[in-house]
Amino acid sequence: MIPFSVLDLSPITAGASATDAFRNSLDLAQHVERWGYRRFWLAEHHNMTGIASAATSVVIGHIAGGTKTIRVGSGGVMLPNHAPLVIAEQFGTLASLYPGRIDLGLGRAPGTDQTTARALRRDLQGSADSFPDDVVELQRYFADPVPGQRIRAVPGAGLHVPLWLLGSSLFSAQLAAALGLPFAFASHFAPDHMLTALRVYRAQFRPSAVLDKPYAMIGVNLIAADTTDEALRLFTSLQQQFINLRRGTPGQLQPPVDHLEAADHELAAVAHSLACTVIGDRDAVRAGLQSVIEQTGADELILTAHIYDHAARLRSFEIGAQIHDELAAAAPAQ
Repeated sequence: MIPFSVLDLSPITAGASATDAFRNSLDLAQHVERWGYRRFWLAEHHNMTGIASAATSVVIGHIAGGTKTIRVGSGGVMLPNHAPLVIAEQFGTLASLYPGRIDLGLGRAPGTDQTTARALRRDLQGSADSFPDDVVELQRYFADPVPGQRIRAVPGAGLHVPLWLLGSSLFSAQLAAALGLPFAFASHFAPDHMLTALRVYRAQFRPSAVLDKPYAMIGVNLIAADTTDEALRLFTSLQQQFINLRRGTPGQLQPPVDHLEAADHELAAVAHSLACTVIGDRDAVRAGLQSVIEQTGADELILTAHIYDHAARLRSFEIGAQIHDELAAAAPAQ
């Protein structure tokens, strides 16, 4: 049975603060560690009042320091916002503090609007165009240092921090294949090119020093509850968030509602973006997760749950873990 992992954005719920979000993220990480999830990743977003994980490496340190065994990483760091050496030093520091537990997932988008991207003091066009070179530069910083190397990441050099490429199009799939790196597809909010990207990645993959065959992870929204009606109501918080984002009015994660105030075209657009979502009670979620695994042939699922109530979010991931154990028990022996 393939492993399940967790993607968390440290959501700030309506009426709460970033402090509350970080407390909840750590509590979630501690729970999913006990439930057997493999990784706990955090994502870089900026100028988003409903997301607290902007300083991603700092939050990763907070989570890793409060857990013991689960891998902690970025899903991802938006590399166009940063100098590769700075990221190498940050993640070299994390890998030195928490050996064998840190992942570095890299994205090509800025993770924000263009005005905010400019405020991050990076050249937008040039940074995006240099993404492949920046990834290779990062690899060099984490490799064993060589004689005459003038610039080293300290800490970082020789630590071989695992790199992942993340994407929602064919570009990162092709680059991950060319570099022989694991690939994670952002199907939880951009499912359109998922199957094509997976085919391209697998067909073009070149074995590397870190990976001898393709390894693909798929993002899935998991909204699980004890009843399907409850899960559908919980889902309205995520739907509201996407509706507000499309209206240009992003904000804190709102409580669930009985009826969504939105036009038909808005609901249709959100349904399209969130097509890779598994919702319902245990039976519905089990069937949904099995379908995603069979459809994609994924090597790993990374589950995310934007649920307003923290206890309900914990319950969603608990059900996911229970289903994983059931599927593993039912799987034929290899």
